[in-house]
Amino acid sequence: MADKGISLRELDARDRYKLLCGVVVPRPIALVTTLDENGAVNAAPPFSFFNVFSESPALIVLGLQHKPDHSPKDTTRNIHRDGEFVVHMVDEALSVAMNDCAVDFPSGDSEVAATGLATLPSVDVKVPRLAAAPFALECRRHVVLTFSADRELLVGEVLRVHAREGLVDTANMYVDLDAYRPVGRMFGNLYTTQRDTFALVRESHAQWLARQDAQELKDA
Repeated sequence: MADKGISLRELDARDRYKLLCGVVVPRPIALVTTLDENGAVNAAPPFSFFNVFSESPALIVLGLQHKPDHSPKDTTRNIHRDGEFVVHMVDEALSVAMNDCAVDFPSGDSEVAATGLATLPSVDVKVPRLAAAPFALECRRHVVLTFSADRELLVGEVLRVHAREGLVDTANMYVDLDAYRPVGRMFGNLYTTQRDTFALVRESHAQWLARQDAQELKDA
């Protein structure tokens, strides 16, 4: 009998989540700051349904989740109201504080104040950024797509990128990965470092054909 795979429509939401999060790894982590209606800084992680989407225009995508009663979480509500947010990338040094921000603090309590994270002013948005983050992306809401009572897809325009000193060679926009040390999301409580890397050079078609010919001559 042919392998029919796993039908996601036949799984409940929790099992779909577990499967997709276990298959699509590692994923970048978004630590997102917003401002609540009283001006307090909210910091929400780990947004593991997140990635960069386009460079022209510069866009990121972020999966927004609602509470079990279908009411919006703080980040979702704040972005709906103000349309501004800052996405922070997470490195090894920030990972513990990121996890502390994921504690279920009461709505209205500032995770930034509770964890003692220092902030810096942004330039193009009024939402502050976290001083400890290796990279901070100032963003403005571009469009929000609602797919269910629990899930929205936010597309945000990246207006400005802040980088920690020494991470970017601005002459060629090269990021020093050894200095960056980003952390990726796996599944459950598992995360991964990105220290073990290898390179695969993309060939032209002519280069690929030449390599195949050379291999055939070698095998002859």
